[in-house]
Amino acid sequence: MSLTTADRISLARPFRWPRLSRARWLSPVLLLALWELGSRFGVIPERVLAAPSTVAETFWALTISGELPANLLVSLARALAGLTIALIVAVTLGLISGLSRLGETAIDPLMQIKRTIPSLALTPLFIVWFGIGETPKIALIAVATTFPIYLNLFAGVRGIDVRLVEAARSFGLSDWSLVREVILPGALPSFFVGLRYALGVSVLVLVVAEQINAQAGLGHLINNARDFMRTDIIVVCLLVYALLGLGADAFVRTLERRALAWRPSLVEQ
Repeated sequence: MSLTTADRISLARPFRWPRLSRARWLSPVLLLALWELGSRFGVIPERVLAAPSTVAETFWALTISGELPANLLVSLARALAGLTIALIVAVTLGLISGLSRLGETAIDPLMQIKRTIPSLALTPLFIVWFGIGETPKIALIAVATTFPIYLNLFAGVRGIDVRLVEAARSFGLSDWSLVREVILPGALPSFFVGLRYALGVSVLVLVVAEQINAQAGLGHLINNARDFMRTDIIVVCLLVYALLGLGADAFVRTLERRALAWRPSLVEQ
């Protein structure tokens, strides 16, 4: 059975998901309404969980006072410092291991050993080594986010089509030009996958790291709120953590679309 011209054009177009119904917002709105009603009628005590309206009022009050933005900037600085260290280490080790068999033999076993050790299990050791200041918090984030970037970059480099490398060599490209013009662009999709995953991990580790005697940051707000049983402030900080993760992921996805504009996509953006 032969395909018509219209069928061929339809198959050649990128797949487009059907428009999602607005009904998907029904369950979250219903949950918020039940939560609010339960708080209003005393089914959910305030010391257990503050009402959504109270959480919204607290969010506005903390924002207007400047307390939330100031502590958010401290948390962002910690996460950014840890991620910067992780990027430098992971990209360096990923390229050495991916481009060289000797590098893989020397580096990959150590990275695999690190992968099997839960990063949060290093917390007591980091406190012994670095004290209870900023260093152990940043170190935890850096250690936890290094492996996802390393592994995906390594896989991206090793997944480059050998025929592309041979074609580039036939045009007389030097080793450095080959890495810059062929291997790195080809490994970018995998690198961005690792970066997105690392950003999610950084937020998770940040929540735990900021419990280590934090004098500022979202974790500091949560600790103080816990002492005074202010569940509204705790919920506000948890929502900010969630928005922080979503915002970071959206930023990397935008960066990925711009950096990989040359790559054909199965699904329309």
